[in-house]
Amino acid sequence: MRESCPGSREIRTPYPEDISCPFCYEKNEIWSDEPDMACKECGQIITRDMLPSCIEWCPSARECVGQQKYMRIMKKRSQQQTESSKSPDLSI
Repeated sequence: MRESCPGSREIRTPYPEDISCPFCYEKNEIWSDEPDMACKECGQIITRDMLPSCIEWCPSARECVGQQKYMRIMKKRSQQQTESSKSPDLSI
């Protein structure tokens, strides 16, 4: 993995974050490189918003963050884009 890219720092060096389950409101710990997880209380899948990053466009992304993380992040990003394109436009 490359050491020089600052854009992938949170993926290469993940840190814990707290996220509340929208189903049971239990506080869960999720790592910055994880797009989703099962709630430790109710078992429902909790999805964390994945912000756009250089992982999506950089030709060296697979080498930079590793194949497994790259595939997991890109799969979740694709799912989020599909879901947002299916949402009705409520703007007037």
